[in-house]
Amino acid sequence: MRSILTFLVLAGFCQSASAGQITSVYTDLVTEKDCLTYAKAGESDGDWADLSCSGYRGYPVLLAYDDARESVFYGFPPADMTSSWESFVGFNSAGPKVEWRVEMTGDVSVPFAAIHRRSVSGGDDGTKKTDVLVVAKVAQMEDRQGCTVALVAAGSANANEEARKIADEKARSFACGKDTRITVGDVPAFGRVDN
Repeated sequence: MRSILTFLVLAGFCQSASAGQITSVYTDLVTEKDCLTYAKAGESDGDWADLSCSGYRGYPVLLAYDDARESVFYGFPPADMTSSWESFVGFNSAGPKVEWRVEMTGDVSVPFAAIHRRSVSGGDDGTKKTDVLVVAKVAQMEDRQGCTVALVAAGSANANEEARKIADEKARSFACGKDTRITVGDVPAFGRVDN
């Protein structure tokens, strides 16, 4: 009986080890110190800028700013980034920390989702702020497909856990531009540009 129990425990351990352990890793995103501007508006060309920011172990974070709205892309970008513009309709800004959901198999770690708090202005005078956790698929080198998987209203006590659950269960298989984005709670209007 003892040998059967030992076998079952070891079999379960080996199965979970081969599937990979999922963990959270946090990185900073403070534009003044973590980003480089590689394109920006010229004189009389509006108010926009494109920034490349440090992310997780070589996976960049690309931030596009246009008219007080930010679009954030995590991972390796496609050749045409204009098709990846996603942002809230209201003025918004990205928070200073990114949570990466990382699958670790042996000594290999692959980030497959990012969870990032965004602050969105609302109301008639723009002073009302709404915080939203954006769950995004991290674009891998081979497919370069990244997009927003879910929007989770940050007001509830279990918002972080809900965002992690969605990231772990949906991000890897989410088809950008085809699958319907998940919304949890009352979140401001959000859109994607598809070419």
